[in-house]
Amino acid sequence: MQLGALDLDLDVFQGPFDLLTTLVLREEIDLLEVDLADVVLAYLADLERRGEIDLEATTEFLVLIAALLELKSRMMLPSEEDEQPELDQAEAAEELLARMLEYSRYRSAGLALIDRLAAEEGHRFRVAPLPIDLRRVTLDAATKAYEPIILAAAIGELLRVPPQLDLSHVARARITLDQRLSHLRGLLAARGSFDFDDAVLGADRVTEAVTIFALLELYKAGEARWSQTGPFEPIRVSAAGGAP
Repeated sequence: MQLGALDLDLDVFQGPFDLLTTLVLREEIDLLEVDLADVVLAYLADLERRGEIDLEATTEFLVLIAALLELKSRMMLPSEEDEQPELDQAEAAEELLARMLEYSRYRSAGLALIDRLAAEEGHRFRVAPLPIDLRRVTLDAATKAYEPIILAAAIGELLRVPPQLDLSHVARARITLDQRLSHLRGLLAARGSFDFDDAVLGADRVTEAVTIFALLELYKAGEARWSQTGPFEPIRVSAAGGAP
């Protein structure tokens, strides 16, 4: 819950809480006329109504209420005639404003760090202490971990073009959809009906798959239909106008 969403209905003010704080700092509303207890009760009632607590907004509210209470107490307590008060009303308002600005800077920095952490989600670096043999040595005494020739060889392997993949084991389609359509239409014209197994007798798996697509095209065009008496039984293909 943002503080700007907290609406107040007081004797001297009606509106959001952040506007009340701004008007008090500008001395457009006398802080002595503002009942801060009513503000706290209104905030607690709003929390109870929402059923949840925003720790950041609650912390900000506590900081502002504490600062306003301190400022109001300084304004209400009488000062000794022989002693000069530490801060007058104007200086206290300036101190309150400085505290609010400082809190706002820290809060903005915290939100920026949260956004940065969310953007780096999935990328974490292992934090480990420095090795014992390097804790009390100078840079001059440190030795290299790898030879330059090893690093150059590793980079060279990355720049090398990999060999071409051998795709000889991959089956290539040697039959077209038009060829299978002509084949099925020829069987329908010659026989009127036939078993699908007869249409793909001796063919490879790719040809069988293309034949299925060709049969679907014939069915879509209204040239053929098929039937099957049961699961795993032969598929009978017939002309659309003929007997099955």
